[in-house]
Amino acid sequence: MEAVFRVEGNRVVTSEHAAGPWDPSMQHGGAPSSLIVWAAEQIPSSQPMHVARLTVDLMRPVPVAPLTIETEVVREGRKIQLCAVRLLANGVEVVRATVLKVRTQAVTLPGDVVPEMPIDVPGPEAGREEPQTSSSFLGGVSLRAVKGGFLKLGSAAIWFRPERPIVEGAPISQAMRTALAADCSNGVAAVLDFSRWSFINADLTVTFARPPVGDWILLNSEMTLGADGAGLAVSRLGDVQGYFGQAIQCLVVEPR
Repeated sequence: MEAVFRVEGNRVVTSEHAAGPWDPSMQHGGAPSSLIVWAAEQIPSSQPMHVARLTVDLMRPVPVAPLTIETEVVREGRKIQLCAVRLLANGVEVVRATVLKVRTQAVTLPGDVVPEMPIDVPGPEAGREEPQTSSSFLGGVSLRAVKGGFLKLGSAAIWFRPERPIVEGAPISQAMRTALAADCSNGVAAVLDFSRWSFINADLTVTFARPPVGDWILLNSEMTLGADGAGLAVSRLGDVQGYFGQAIQCLVVEPR
């Protein structure tokens, strides 16, 4: 199967392309995160809407195995829709998420209000290719570094573009592209040696000021660590038009 997932009703067939860097039998967090967005976007709304927030709680490691999707509309309104999405493996909940959609409506802002910040790093065409051998999942994603490098020490800025279908037979939406990339914030912002330290994210929150455009998503990321085994990876999210959102991961930090 070329795609990461095949969805049949509420059943999900998972391919080997979902595997992450921590354990080849467990999924990269970007795989279920983008699948959750896909599931939420399949839920019809009373008004045209776009994803404004994604919150993913990784309850347990997500296996490279068959999954079940459960969805629910928690709040249905004219201006917002709040969706709950759960992923289960063999009947056990492994991911719990909420997706907030906001009504799409053009507004005219005052002339002195700048709607977004321009990108302050080079575009993807100027980036250095970062070949990915850290996981099967990222083997299907193009990375171009314009500051620092992936899993290199220090904060970095890297452009991401998925090259492999996520859900078989379905296009990759802009919100799915963003979720996929955002889960890599800890790898972009790494300040610890990946061969000596583990800094797995326990969750992922992505916020959108507007829908992104284009094939490439920028992560401009930094990591903050505490002395008690916790940390944060924070990314400014951008596209070729400017910064459009943010991503935050809570990290569990420990020596290997």
